[in-house]
Amino acid sequence: MTLKRPKGTQDIVPGIINKWKTVEGIASSAAEQFGFREIRTPVFEETSLYVRSVGDTSDVVTKEMYTVSSKGSDTFTLRPEGTAGVIRAMLENGIMNEGFPQKVYYIIPCYRHEKPQAGRYREFRQFGVEMAGSASPYADAEIILLAASVLDGCGLENVSLHLNSIGCPDCRAKYREALREYFEPHRSELCPTCNERLEKNPMRLLDCKSPICKEIAKDAPVITDYLCDDCRAHFEKLKSILDGYEIKYTVDPKIVRGLDYYTRTVFEFISEDIGAQGTVCGGGRYDGLISELGGQPTPALGFGMGLERLIMTMEAAGCEFEPAKTPDLYIAPMGEKAQEKAALLCDAVRRAGYAAEFDLIGRGLKPQMRYADKVKAKFVCVLGDNELESGQAKLKNMRTGEETPVELTDFISVFNSLLINEVFGNGFEDEFSDILSGMQSAPEEPKE
Repeated sequence: MTLKRPKGTQDIVPGIINKWKTVEGIASSAAEQFGFREIRTPVFEETSLYVRSVGDTSDVVTKEMYTVSSKGSDTFTLRPEGTAGVIRAMLENGIMNEGFPQKVYYIIPCYRHEKPQAGRYREFRQFGVEMAGSASPYADAEIILLAASVLDGCGLENVSLHLNSIGCPDCRAKYREALREYFEPHRSELCPTCNERLEKNPMRLLDCKSPICKEIAKDAPVITDYLCDDCRAHFEKLKSILDGYEIKYTVDPKIVRGLDYYTRTVFEFISEDIGAQGTVCGGGRYDGLISELGGQPTPALGFGMGLERLIMTMEAAGCEFEPAKTPDLYIAPMGEKAQEKAALLCDAVRRAGYAAEFDLIGRGLKPQMRYADKVKAKFVCVLGDNELESGQAKLKNMRTGEETPVELTDFISVFNSLLINEVFGNGFEDEFSDILSGMQSAPEEPKE
């Protein structure tokens, strides 16, 4: 019997974990620069949370959720997206009472039952941010700037911002009627799902992936022709702010996003490097969601960024990732007494803040050296009877091949110096010491 991972999932093994740590570090650092705090929520919620927030006509609710029943009558759903659960947590824990705007970010796994394809999995990881309490278009611009900052930090260049406004409920009521009038003559050509959507939420037809439905929707009315004065003014101000920041964008009236809670501003960042599935970030406003979930009417907005899609885009664009962590030191002991000493030395090196390993299998010297090379250890020290008797060994720089004698009683000091010079360049430690010495000997400022 061969056990395999479930379809639509992936194993993030040690050989590639550095890619995930790279994007997670860039994303969290950028969010904190913009004043966002991290939040963590349960991986499953009551199913009603997603039905109320995401919308009972959305693909997520109708086709993609993983839902289970408890022993009672309650049902729970694995998190298909981040916003609803985060808003629920902010309300339940009183975060909305701490003053506005409230700004949080998260890096979470999500689950959707959909056809796996490049960059799209049934279990996927998402970086997202939510801001509650500001109706200003400057808040919209802040969210967009944060997303752009993350993408810039990842080294992506061929990414364009697509922008739209889908108005408020009053705007959309008129727009939905215009869509029904447009699509009604094509009802027989629409897919079964879009026939249902035509009655419940015709805006969902604009998001259908069916080639026939997409062709019919090509000449459909656009929401920007139906915006009320307030929504139009908000959108124009946002564009003016982005112009001031010199952020390039394309107004794309076809963007509606796939979740029903969006209002006014919606946006997507689309990459040219990964073909048709090019959206690497999407978000917008959801000014009615907080009241829908039981809070006071509060404007809010945010975005989500799939990390699988982001990493795939970085790979296609040839972006660099942080190198994988490797041991600073590998000690190759030869014999039981040498292994005892190697264990103590490794412990001391780790206490000094470095990564160290020693042989745990009892291999010969050559296999140990092959292992040290395979794990890309920066330095190697061989310990045998001769080294123990003399109290002296050699530290070998695996990059240059240079060997440095070291007294075992002074091991940490010499190793520290070698590693500092390896990282910052030869002579750095002496230069740093001179700087410290100069600071310590600097004359005191005369007192008034």
